[in-house]
This record gives sequence, structure tokens and C-alpha cells, in this order.
Amino acid sequence: MVTAVKETTVVRNDLDSALLVRAYRVMLLARATEDKLASLYRAGMIKGGVFLGKGQEALSTASSIFLQKGDIFGPLIRDQAGRLAFGDTVLDTFRTYLGSAKGPMRGRDGNIHRGRPREGYYAMISHLGALVPVVAGGLYARRLRGETGVVGVTSIGDGGTSTGAFHEGINLAAVEHLPLVVVIANNQYAYSTPNSRQFACADLLDKAAGYGIAGFKCDGTDPVASLETLQLAVQAAREGNGPQMVVATLLRLVGHGEHDDAGYVDAALRQANVGRDCLEVGATQLIGSDLATAEEIAAWTKEAQAEVEAALNIAQREKGPDPADEDWRAISTERLVDGHHDLEDE
Repeated sequence: MVTAVKETTVVRNDLDSALLVRAYRVMLLARATEDKLASLYRAGMIKGGVFLGKGQEALSTASSIFLQKGDIFGPLIRDQAGRLAFGDTVLDTFRTYLGSAKGPMRGRDGNIHRGRPREGYYAMISHLGALVPVVAGGLYARRLRGETGVVGVTSIGDGGTSTGAFHEGINLAAVEHLPLVVVIANNQYAYSTPNSRQFACADLLDKAAGYGIAGFKCDGTDPVASLETLQLAVQAAREGNGPQMVVATLLRLVGHGEHDDAGYVDAALRQANVGRDCLEVGATQLIGSDLATAEEIAAWTKEAQAEVEAALNIAQREKGPDPADEDWRAISTERLVDGHHDLEDE
């Protein structure tokens, strides 16, 4: 049974006002963080790619903000907001991008490949779709340990729904009736390939029926609609109703990465509602519902920018990893001699 949730533009009473404000402030912090990352990339201070979630902050925040301690979150390429809502910090973000040994990946990996698996925060896998079976496997492991009431959420783009890992992961979750929520950000393009060349079904939500799982649909540029929809999906999964699929329509407002100018994007899409900036929509909703004033939002924006600058200042002063301090060797074994690392003969 597929349930379509109508797009929502007004605040309903069942969404806590404090939650709405918190979600919007997470969105602001994510935007400020990524704006700084883009500047660092252009200045040549970041090695590797930078992929931004500009335009997807509302959906990303909603994806994890209803998760609890013990749940699993598997973020994707544009989920900076979701990472922050799940408990990641701006400092750890910059530590990872700048290669600090104090970061969660200890300087061994950069950008979006960061996480804390023991805390349910999975590191992203570049092969798109791959986190669907990984999160499903994590949920199955929790079941085998006798843990109940656990939910796992992972994200995927519209292009990723065409991958084999996506199919196998959702099929496994459906058969095993796992509490998995798969959030599909339909941002209209798989890199530069439009929807019309990706799938033949009329709507990505049709795929939910094919797997025999519940489905929801919302306007991903609408913070309230995104929150309402994810609240329903997470609650349904937590109550034992099996996998849930959420399809959100939006448009990434930047290129695939900072190396890409997105010149292939149809101009008409940019002018349509799918090209709206969710931060602007969210500000209108908060002000219209008397939950914030324009002056308060301006102050929150400055606070977010100040937090970003403070975290960057710390991360830039930290050292990168020292091979001599590593506790692993890919090929040779090692031993301590007079307190120093010494490689044994192979």
C-alpha cells in the first residue's frame, strides 16, 4: 500500500515549534559550513572533491532529526545537514576535510567518508546505493542481538535508485521486514543525466509498491513537509511496519561537485518550484507562523557563521597524521623496540 503525503506549506500543530526552530538552525549551520568548504576548495586548501547539499538541507535535516540513540544513520554525498542533526560537529567536519589527525577518520580519509560506526553513524561508501544493504545489515545484526525499537535511515539520489545495490538492499529489507527508511532525494539529475534517461516509471514512488513496502512523497524544498513526512516514516518503521520509502522532489542548487558548473541543468527547472531554496522557504514559514522574526533569523545566521569560523580556526592549527604513530601496517608486522616502532623482517 503506497501512501502519498501531500505537499505542505503551513505549520501543523503536531510539529513541535522547538523542533522546527532547531531544524532550521541546523539547515543554516550546514549552509554556512558548506559555503566555507567551497571557499577552501577554490583556494586549493582541500585535497579531493567537495560536494555540497545546497538546496537539500531541509530533506537532509528531516532524515535524521527524528532518530534516537541506538539508531543507525547512513548519510550520502549531500547530507551535511543530516550529519549535523544526527550529532556530527562542524569541528569534525573541518578536521576531516583538512586531514587533522584528531578527526574521526584520524586523517586517513577525507571529505564525505567519515563517521563513527560504533555510535550508529556510518561512513559513506562512494558506490552509490551501497549503504542501503549496509544499513539493512546493521539493522539485521541489531535484531540478532535482541535489540528492538531501532530504526535505520539512509539516503540515495534518484540516479542511485538504478543501481543493483539499491535493489538488493531494499529487497532484503522488505523480505526481512526491517525498520529501514530509505530517503530518495529526487534532484532531477544523476550527475548530468536527467530523470527521463534514468527510469521509465511515472514516479519513483512506484518503486515502493514493486518491493511491497510503504511509500511517502513530499516537496523536498519545503522544510515543514519534509519534517512531517519523515516523522511519519520513522515512526512507522519504529512501530514494526517494515521498510519505508520517502521520495522528495527538489533540485540541487549547485553542480554535482565544486568542479562542475551544472550547465546541463534545464533553466525551466531552476525557475520552477523544484528550484526553490529551502532556506528561503523555511524562513517564510517560521516568520509566517510567528516562530521567528527576520531579525532573529539574521542573528542565527551570524551565529552559524561564527561557529564555522571558530571550528575552522581550530582545525587549521592541528597536525596531520604521522606514519610513525600509526597502529597498523598494511603489509609488514611491527614490534616495539625501546619504546619505538620497528618493522620486523618479513
